[in-house]
Amino acid sequence: MSEDFNDNKTIQVQSSETISGGGTGSSPDLDYVRPAEVNDQDLYHGHSFITKWVFCQDAKVIGVQYFCLATFTGIIGLILSWLMRLQLGFPEAASFMTAEHYYQFVTMHGMIMVVYFLTALFLGGFGNYLIPLMVGARDMVFPYLNMVSFWMFFVAVGVLLASFFVPGGPTGSGWTLYPPQAILEGTPGSGFGIILMCVSLVLFVAGFTMGGLNYLITVLQARTRGMTLMRMPLTVWGIFTATVLAMLAFPALLVGAIMMTLDNVLGTSFFMPTILKAGEVLEYGGGSPILFQHLFWFFGHPEVYIVALPAFGIISDLISVHARKNIFGYRMMVWAIVGIGALSFFVWAHHMYVSGMNPWFGFFFATTTLIIAVPTAMKVYNWVLTLWRGNIRLNVVMLWCLGFIVTFVNGGITGIFLGNVTVDVPLSDTYFVVAHFHMVMGIAPLMVIMGAVYHWFPLVTGRMLSEKLGKLHFWFTFLGAYSIYFPMHYLGFIGVPRRYFEMYDSPYITSAVGVNEFISTAAFLVGAAQFILIFNIVKTLKTGKPAGKNPWQANSLEWHTPTVPPEHGNWGDRLPVVHRWAYDYSVPGAKEDFIPQTTAPSEVADTEVEKT
Repeated sequence: MSEDFNDNKTIQVQSSETISGGGTGSSPDLDYVRPAEVNDQDLYHGHSFITKWVFCQDAKVIGVQYFCLATFTGIIGLILSWLMRLQLGFPEAASFMTAEHYYQFVTMHGMIMVVYFLTALFLGGFGNYLIPLMVGARDMVFPYLNMVSFWMFFVAVGVLLASFFVPGGPTGSGWTLYPPQAILEGTPGSGFGIILMCVSLVLFVAGFTMGGLNYLITVLQARTRGMTLMRMPLTVWGIFTATVLAMLAFPALLVGAIMMTLDNVLGTSFFMPTILKAGEVLEYGGGSPILFQHLFWFFGHPEVYIVALPAFGIISDLISVHARKNIFGYRMMVWAIVGIGALSFFVWAHHMYVSGMNPWFGFFFATTTLIIAVPTAMKVYNWVLTLWRGNIRLNVVMLWCLGFIVTFVNGGITGIFLGNVTVDVPLSDTYFVVAHFHMVMGIAPLMVIMGAVYHWFPLVTGRMLSEKLGKLHFWFTFLGAYSIYFPMHYLGFIGVPRRYFEMYDSPYITSAVGVNEFISTAAFLVGAAQFILIFNIVKTLKTGKPAGKNPWQANSLEWHTPTVPPEHGNWGDRLPVVHRWAYDYSVPGAKEDFIPQTTAPSEVADTEVEKT
């Protein structure tokens, strides 16, 4: 290790010969523990404010940077959704809103929330902070590359937001960016707007590739001694599998963005067919808009699981800790995560039932969509069975967990509707799709994020967030979210189309005006309720109660660092040694309610658990 670490103390290299009390012999507790796969790391430690907090190579600081920037973009996405709901619920009050502005806000809201908020927060934020801690590593294996990945994300966000200030404004083609509308004149932002969107996506994918390589190699090669794959917390499994999906799916988005930019700038025809405009044939010809749809959704549906799988892993850990119960069916949960990841590449075209593709394709993708529901349902059963007869602590973290399970099941059931061709065709492009998508891809992951924030905030800051404010935040969000999206299912069933700037005077739409007003009011209240969390964080940082070490009595490694919050390098002079999995709770005969992963078998010899 570098001489800068821990007041110039030299770090002892972890090996099978130097692990037991500093001696050269081996302990019986360590005879079965595998050696670490790589030697200890050399780390660069910054000394100035710039090197410690701006160009920092500490994965924990980079994780916080990702989290803060993603939250900033999420707030922008929230404001855009308020403007959209203002137009839909109270168009008289939104006289400043033009159709062009509305479609631009729809596009930017969707792209920001899916890619720049949820993806960046789960993988960039939680991934960076938790992976090294949970696997017992000092840092990511390529710290410098990790730093560069964040700044690529920063530039990508800057380019995206710059599109608000260019002539024509941001693209208004919808967040799916379908050509030819995205390129042709008449669509808002068809010039600079769509180009900046594509450039931003290219930068995002490039930056994530750097971070993703770090996640994969750290998990595979930098685990501490005894940390086998089947002892890793499910949070790591979820982020690891999602990263694999991203490394395979993001290239499709990258290629699509580059090809669309070429169509726009150089006049190529990758996606542009022969087009007549006012009786005149344009220069384009021979391209396929359907090709772009295939590329986009080959990325787009794995993207759902790039967000969902980390959420699945995190919620599994939170439920186990706060129900004081071993996770039910650990290996089943692992293989369900892997199975969902694999199947996610074979369901993309269920987004394209109305695109005119061969009906046999519809049959195939409907079948695979129903098949992927099986491992997903297994995870729900396992969460419920983990809760069954558990010593449940009904704190704010558990409330978010329970809210997630209910919301995810609701959103998943409506997904089964849309997975069937005959049901999807009449419901396609209605508010039913909006309701399904937001329940399963918006509200459910958001609840996981909130639960994770309340759970790990004491680790990051050393202080406890207010339970009262947290429960107020939960109930406003939970009840408000259902007030928004449950009525949208009704709107979809009566045929109200999505992405309409105005509802006009059709009888069935006129009957839904009151529903839209109710939805918009609820959206304003739910959005405002999210600032309760921001107030809670600011208040806690100033006057919050000290958390102490391991306030939740959790088993996983991140709660057992020498210092709280963890310092750069995480583990002080010596890396931890893992003897068991992360889920030994309420073990009969144990002195305490939990057995940390670092507890040796000799210390639990009189219990029902020795080596796990």
